[in-house]
Amino acid sequence: MAPRRLLLVGEGNFSFAAALSETLDQSTSLTATCLQLPAEVARDPVARENLQCLLERGIDVRFGVDCTQLSDVFELHDREFHQIYFNFPHCGRKAGVAKNRKLLAKFFQSCADVLAEEGEVHVALCRGQGGTPVDKPQRKWHNSWQVVAMAALGGLILSDVYPFSCKAVPGYKCTGYRLHIGVYFARSQDKSFHVEGALNHVFTRSLPFEDSQPRIFRIKLGNQWFSFREPEALVGKLNRGFLEAPSCHPIKTINEKLIAELGKAFPLKRLKCSFPLLPQEGASVLPFWNCDFLSAAFWISLHEDNSNSESLTGGTSQDVEDFLVSFSELSLPKNPGRDGKEAAYEGICGQAKVCLRPSLLVHVQDIIEVPDFLSGSLHILSGPVFQKCHILPFTMPAFHETLFILGLNKNLKDGCLQSLLDHLKGIVDSLLTQTSPEISKLSSLVEFVLQSNGKDYMIHVKTDNFSPDYTEDLIIGSVTTSATSIIHKDQCFVFVSMNLDLLAMLVWCISDWRMLWTFDNRFLKNFVPGKIEPFKSHSLYPPCYVHDISFWIDEKKGFDELEFHTVARAVSQDTVISIQFLSRYQHPKTQQVSLCYRLTYQTCDKALTQQQVSSMQSQFRKEIQQRLYVTPR
Repeated sequence: MAPRRLLLVGEGNFSFAAALSETLDQSTSLTATCLQLPAEVARDPVARENLQCLLERGIDVRFGVDCTQLSDVFELHDREFHQIYFNFPHCGRKAGVAKNRKLLAKFFQSCADVLAEEGEVHVALCRGQGGTPVDKPQRKWHNSWQVVAMAALGGLILSDVYPFSCKAVPGYKCTGYRLHIGVYFARSQDKSFHVEGALNHVFTRSLPFEDSQPRIFRIKLGNQWFSFREPEALVGKLNRGFLEAPSCHPIKTINEKLIAELGKAFPLKRLKCSFPLLPQEGASVLPFWNCDFLSAAFWISLHEDNSNSESLTGGTSQDVEDFLVSFSELSLPKNPGRDGKEAAYEGICGQAKVCLRPSLLVHVQDIIEVPDFLSGSLHILSGPVFQKCHILPFTMPAFHETLFILGLNKNLKDGCLQSLLDHLKGIVDSLLTQTSPEISKLSSLVEFVLQSNGKDYMIHVKTDNFSPDYTEDLIIGSVTTSATSIIHKDQCFVFVSMNLDLLAMLVWCISDWRMLWTFDNRFLKNFVPGKIEPFKSHSLYPPCYVHDISFWIDEKKGFDELEFHTVARAVSQDTVISIQFLSRYQHPKTQQVSLCYRLTYQTCDKALTQQQVSSMQSQFRKEIQQRLYVTPR
């Protein structure tokens, strides 16, 4: 096994290196470096003593090492450090925050060249310098070193932060600084740093923030192949397989727990979920109380395609995903008197657009019209759904829904419905209190709020115990009753829809829904089979970047705010976390109307820089001009 390699930069008197070297085992190698030349270090008796200890222990010591140019110091075969330490960096006695930010930025960019794939960069800073909420007191962002934003320039994210303790490294003595002409951060004992309240920041590599392009999907209907490009706002969200058999994703875990617990009270019948395409004529399968789903649907164009995957426009073999979809798997409208497959095929070939399924409720009518539908059994359907939505903390364009369908004898409806609601409330309450035992002392967190029609409910969860910044109840599902079956006229039906993503967020205390869709493998390592423990993010305190935009609108054509949010989501690759309406202005002479909005950018799992955000904002201005017919000011 290759030894674990540690690199120390910016050493002053080498006391940290000497103390650390005493704790190392034979499987760990240490390289200690400083900016000064040997003659300068030799003037300090403490440094001479520490160097003597290091040399006796066989530690690799290097002088004249500029930590902003590490690739110049280490050859390709001599890189791949597992941990890099930089304690209390500083440019010099009179250096301000801007110069120290520049130092950190160059250091982090340099680390990217020599850090192992799963390596760590440890940076110790004095109280308040980092600018994260852990600093007490926390400085204003503009007056801090903005350490997380500087790390992003090197493709690094903050994964841990904790108090820096000299006692943890006996013998370490933090030295001060003095300006060394022409280079950065030479050390001396002229002035020591105040380490009380200091913090150690641990950074790790981020997944690369690439310009993700929509993938091309191919589906086979009968003997004909069709292709479509995934919507830009849903890049990376189709065909993730979170609910499939091999998955250990928390969304699958929460779904299985719900089903298992309900199975103790009701006979179950699990249904296979279809591919999430709904033809344009598929609006007919929607009950009247859900027809508004289609107004927020993602519409896509299907194209006949008999080419090989490699020859598809805009795609390569790895960009294309193929699906063998039977006609019965699509929610296609039926045409009595004709062969179902023949009618479905002609419908697909003749239509320009289909939409991605906005809800599993689109399948309800087909399910309850099946002749062998079992009354009293809980029919279960689970799968991904897709809806355009405004950018808000708990709204998401893609999520996983589970649908419970219960057929009841009309004479026994009230008692069976109440039994289902009671069981559901108990199950969800139990799940929500597993990571926060103190909450279990409170009354039920789940409430069924009766709607204006007097028969349907929305499922609310009190969130003030989970998120102090969000005090409104969270709607995690709905309960709807219907009696529209032509075949089963003696039955009434109850449909319970649950948003599994929101429920998983509440159960594991995941503050950002986007984290559920991350491609970073570290996310799934938080979830141990059979256990529910609070989630700990691998990316802490990501920086926010704010941009305002104003534009003239054409009032005759109108302004589609939902599409405005959808374009922002697509262009920013889901990094816009907030869109705030600021003002409306009407020109006194031309009567032309201008709107102004504020966009806040922030990632939850990747390094994001100001330069990347500026590029996105520029692209956003172009896109809304083309798609929404507005004129940016």
